[in-house]
Amino acid sequence: MELRTASAVDAEVVATLHADSWRRHYRGAFADSFLDGDVVADRLTVWSQRLRSPKPGQVTIVADVDGEPVGFVHVILDDDAHWGSFVDNLHVTNALRRGGIGSCLITRAAQVVVERGETGGLYLWVLEQNTAAQAFYVAHGGSPVERAYAGEPGGVPGRLNGRPAKLRMAWPHARDLGRR
Repeated sequence: MELRTASAVDAEVVATLHADSWRRHYRGAFADSFLDGDVVADRLTVWSQRLRSPKPGQVTIVADVDGEPVGFVHVILDDDAHWGSFVDNLHVTNALRRGGIGSCLITRAAQVVVERGETGGLYLWVLEQNTAAQAFYVAHGGSPVERAYAGEPGGVPGRLNGRPAKLRMAWPHARDLGRR
């Protein structure tokens, strides 16, 4: 496996990985009409913009296995004065889950925070229903520190079922995650 910084040519594969993960893990929280619709096109719009014109302090890392992208992590450095840098996305192709790719990606994200961030902390949000992801983050030293309600994906009304909850998982010191 190789880790590399994503570029604009990765937008389609990143969007596809993202959409597939949402369809598998967010069913029930996100509206079926959204997940069964053209969620790939929705994510492609987001990732084309992010990767074509990355904002300062935003880093997307892709994991390749045998030259094929199989996962990615997107980090926004120093997003919050208290919590630190924000892991906005971490997704791995379903066929290779539990194979160490997610661990490599979250560890690399922590290394980027240590190398380039100023606040030192790291956090993310995970849907409350996604207990497998929560266990993964806890196994990597994260702690659930806050509960809130999820917002509509892309800010578009009608994309949620009810008011699904999400948990903030936090690492006060990203350097500790990088040592795991």
